[in-house]
Amino acid sequence: MKGRNTGLIAIGAIVLILFFWGCSGYNGLVKQDEKVKNSWNDVNTEYQKRADLVDNLVNTVKGAANFEQQTLTQLVEARAKATSIQLKAEDLTPENMQKFQDAQAQLSGSLSRLLAVVENYPELKATENFRMLQGQLEGIENDIRNSRKNFNEAVNTYNVKVRSFPVNLLSGMFGFSKKEGFKADEGADKAPKVKF
Repeated sequence: MKGRNTGLIAIGAIVLILFFWGCSGYNGLVKQDEKVKNSWNDVNTEYQKRADLVDNLVNTVKGAANFEQQTLTQLVEARAKATSIQLKAEDLTPENMQKFQDAQAQLSGSLSRLLAVVENYPELKATENFRMLQGQLEGIENDIRNSRKNFNEAVNTYNVKVRSFPVNLLSGMFGFSKKEGFKADEGADKAPKVKF
């Protein structure tokens, strides 16, 4: 009788340990998942700030006589495409991330072309409003880089937890799957050639 009670106590202790381990593992996954979602919201906020600034830039540039309309049209279209892609943290698949990154890269390229064309309009560059908006844009681009870096760190921590044994057993049971982070733009691995 005494041996049977000892066996039941041992089994009960093992079940209790497994229960607490399971709760701890699950709660850890939830915590990391929420960090990814929060970081993704930060990324979206920074991209939205940039998209909002584009409208102000376009309106300021429109005031310059004979400004290249094609550049403005491309910028407005790129902004519309970039803001039309609404991606939730739960949908961070490689395909969705690629679509999101492509749209944002198109907007970045259009902004770069706009700023390059502005060089031909010294009267526009000299306006206080344009200089202020250009400074804000530079700050937002830095904020975007930082929020993307923080997001990638959160995704990495989450993915390590989801794939690590024995938590991976829980992650599979409760539907926690690997998430996709930002990748470097195509061609970023090649150094530009400078010729004089």
